[in-house]
Amino acid sequence: MESDARQHPRTTPTEPEARTRRSFGRSFGLDLFRTSGLTAVLALSTPSAYPAVYEAGRVVPPPPAREFRGAWVATVGNIDWPSRKGLTSAEQQAELLAILNRAVQLKLNAIIFQVRPACDALYASRIEPWSEYLSGTMGQAPNPFYDPLTFVVAEAHKRGLELHAWFNPYRARGISDHPAAPAHISKTRPQLVRPYGKFLWLDPGERDVQDYSLSVIMDVVKRYDVDGVHFDDYFYPYKEKDAAGREIDFPDGASWRRFGVRSKLSRDDWRRDNVNRFIERVYRSIKAEKPWVKFGVSPFGIWRPGNPPQIKGFDSYAELYADSRKWLANGWLDYFAPQLYWAIEPPDQSFPVLLRWWAAQDTRGRHLFAGIDSTKTRSRWQPQEIVNQIRLCRSQPGADGHIHWNMRSLMRNGAFDEVLEREVYQQPAVMPASPWLGRSHPNKPRLFASFEAGGGLRLGWTSTGPGNAWLWLVQTQISDHWTTLVVPGVQTARAWTGAPPDVVAISAVDRNGNLSSPAVLQLQR
Repeated sequence: MESDARQHPRTTPTEPEARTRRSFGRSFGLDLFRTSGLTAVLALSTPSAYPAVYEAGRVVPPPPAREFRGAWVATVGNIDWPSRKGLTSAEQQAELLAILNRAVQLKLNAIIFQVRPACDALYASRIEPWSEYLSGTMGQAPNPFYDPLTFVVAEAHKRGLELHAWFNPYRARGISDHPAAPAHISKTRPQLVRPYGKFLWLDPGERDVQDYSLSVIMDVVKRYDVDGVHFDDYFYPYKEKDAAGREIDFPDGASWRRFGVRSKLSRDDWRRDNVNRFIERVYRSIKAEKPWVKFGVSPFGIWRPGNPPQIKGFDSYAELYADSRKWLANGWLDYFAPQLYWAIEPPDQSFPVLLRWWAAQDTRGRHLFAGIDSTKTRSRWQPQEIVNQIRLCRSQPGADGHIHWNMRSLMRNGAFDEVLEREVYQQPAVMPASPWLGRSHPNKPRLFASFEAGGGLRLGWTSTGPGNAWLWLVQTQISDHWTTLVVPGVQTARAWTGAPPDVVAISAVDRNGNLSSPAVLQLQR
């Protein structure tokens, strides 16, 4: 709850405030005074080019843009990172920093980072072996040692980006020329693994599989400061075919006989129930441990053909046993990101038609983010297709963000990036609030302003409540034009060059996207 300075007067400044005031006073020879619970800086004692003062203002800044702007960073097959196996630790880190810096340049605010492609780990796991996509050998740690997940979380947060850990819950082993490590589950618990086509899969019908994958996910939630846990569209695997082209059924006969028969469900319904129970269990486990960590799922974009009536195509409900509409309707996730990888116009899989249908299914008001296929701008689509899809997301009630597949498409396509920056990413966006995770708002911050001897403006601010802000929303007005900055919570000062703004406002943002009331200073010339 916000404190009211009139009800709780304080004559002694907090230590961060006192340090800020002493620093400004010593550096710039400024006189400080207090107005309405805010500390403003009188600049008359400095031979400034702007003999003026900022005082507490009554101007109400405009509400910020609210939008989830994400990108997937796939590690499986070295799709996005690292660019190849066997890079040095320094090269891997440099590539991660380049990805994060590009995300900041584009004004994205979230990265979906794949940490478990196939029962392996892109982090220092206590349960599963190091991924071969790092060194080329499963089980081999980076040398010199570092933990990629610790590194990318810290660097993302320094830049004001959320970092969501992306897990594949059931894929156990992909195609590889190298043997699995002795610690891999195919070696330690082979009874849980099923060969299917060219891959190995955990059997979702095995209770021990559910326990095992949940333990992997919760190990990361407990030990790392991730902002979210993320699943994609892989549940039961996509159907494989034999040499004659006939569909092969998933080989779960043992678990069906042990658990499925007595469930009284059909085999298809039992498979869906296995996935449903796991999704609910993951959600509830995350909330019990760290309620602010978001859980999101990005399923195949068509639930069932004919929903809505004009839609044709793959039936993920029947083929992958993914009743994704049920997860959304029951609120077993915080955000839902269907992979709408089709263009706007073709009627059989129309992007806006599917987006509108999914929005209508979201009866609990969870976040709806469209997965968009930006890779097609390298060949099949013009960049304007993606720009128009983003605009459709913004105009669709109930939709509040999008995720680019994939980060590589944003790293190697200058013309595409230019269009995004010019047409849809002119200003940064604050994450949409998640009221079901908490409605309390941060306390209003204190805002300071000072003019340097040469006329430049320096802004400083401090928290007034318990703990630190997650992000700061900095808004400035010159004439009738407002500009927005979103900066990480560790940043508490900013230099301003050029003409000083008429109004400066700063608000604290917490991890649920809740905003404080703004602290406002207005220039008095």
